[in-house]
Amino acid sequence: MKFGVVVFPGSNCDRDMQDSLEKDLGKEVIMLWHKDKDLSMFTTEDCIILPGGFSYGDYLRCGAIARFSPMMQSVIEFANKGGKVLGVCNGFQILCESGLLPGVLLQNANQQFVCKNVFIKQENGEALKIPVAHGEGRYHADEATLNELEANGQVIFRYCDENGNISDTANPNGAIRNIAGIRNRNNNVFGMMPHPERASSEAMSNLDGVKVFNLLGLN
Repeated sequence: MKFGVVVFPGSNCDRDMQDSLEKDLGKEVIMLWHKDKDLSMFTTEDCIILPGGFSYGDYLRCGAIARFSPMMQSVIEFANKGGKVLGVCNGFQILCESGLLPGVLLQNANQQFVCKNVFIKQENGEALKIPVAHGEGRYHADEATLNELEANGQVIFRYCDENGNISDTANPNGAIRNIAGIRNRNNNVFGMMPHPERASSEAMSNLDGVKVFNLLGLN
């Protein structure tokens, strides 16, 4: 599997993502500039990643301008053909703005930027320690959308404590139903607020980020 990492003005985790994929996962990575359109070097077996940061300075809404970049038009087409796409933090916001994923990321409930290690888990999975760093990471959707996500198994991660207990106190931003990440119905588009690329190195004494990539089938 080959990876493409899109770079927007304001991206600040693109090189972290590249470093993690190349050095920790041993993957081939191609950096993609937001004004370009060409994704012909990728097949639907590959993955495009939208990294964290503050694309276009978070003007209007987080991800609202990036959604209209030339590269995003190609990413949308790529996803609609079955190609894998992962959005992390600001990338998750862009996926929601583009309509590739439902819902929206709102300002954190405490109205403060949060930057710390948290724990997330899949249903019946182990608690994984992954860092978050965001001011607008509170996932929200209407009740009908939430129920559909639950019914289809589209909630991929929830915030929990170190023992895997899902509770309000383990929720860093007030996300509804403790949702930390979701996928689309076709299981090829993934969005999450925590940063797996920041927890995938022996030097950081944390390899739980590698487990995240493996759980999503991006290995």
